[in-house]
Amino acid sequence: MSLIPFRTKRSLGMEPPSFSSSSLTDFRNEMNRLFEGFFSRPAVAPGWFDTIEPGRWLPAIDMAETDETIRIRAELPGINPDDVDVSVSEDRLVISGEKKTEAESSGNGWTHRESHFGGFSRAVPLPETVDPSQVSAHYDKGVLTVNLTKSPASTSRKVPVITAG
Repeated sequence: MSLIPFRTKRSLGMEPPSFSSSSLTDFRNEMNRLFEGFFSRPAVAPGWFDTIEPGRWLPAIDMAETDETIRIRAELPGINPDDVDVSVSEDRLVISGEKKTEAESSGNGWTHRESHFGGFSRAVPLPETVDPSQVSAHYDKGVLTVNLTKSPASTSRKVPVITAG
């Protein structure tokens, strides 16, 4: 898709570029690229339960950081906490597990059953190095909260400036 569907001598290679025509052409090309990318992507982002491939999905994750800690919250509704594994290294947190959900309803001569099964694994790169021995994880009402303490080497400190004289 081109916003301005004409060709210039410069775009055909017949005229040497000048500052003003080059700037306008670059601007037009950038705008065309922007609009082509915008209209070629789906208008709605995939939902939480939409699958990447059959049997795979990823939980939504939020991360908050202070000077000394990092808190990560993962939405895991309907997942048994015993089916969740949390592992951490100095620069990466991995949350993995398996979703096993069944729902059944029946009425006068009919039965409806839905089952959702599948594993997941979400690796979160951490913005600072953390102390793996100072990690806690809590699961409450479908939300997993992982609190990580930054390693002492990664925390910032104020450095006094010494003047000579």
